[in-house]
Amino acid sequence: PTAAQVASALHMSVRSLHRGLKQEETSFRRLLEQLRRERAADLLAEGRCSLSEVAFLLGFSELSAFYRAFKRWTGMTPAEFRARAPR
Repeated sequence: PTAAQVASALHMSVRSLHRGLKQEETSFRRLLEQLRRERAADLLAEGRCSLSEVAFLLGFSELSAFYRAFKRWTGMTPAEFRARAPR
């Protein structure tokens, strides 16, 4: 989702959304990245989706971008994470 979509769902302006997040010492981008990281871990641990499907579901246009982001978040590739995840 975009900041505009979230703000609309919350019946507030984008500016108010950003201002409120700033008061909480975070940003829309940080929250989105945190949610993507958590959802990626959940989807990979479940093992029902391919890596390409996980990347697509999280809004990545390229699998390589997802790999880079996941490695930055966790220090391992999505495949390594999936192999280590308890089932």
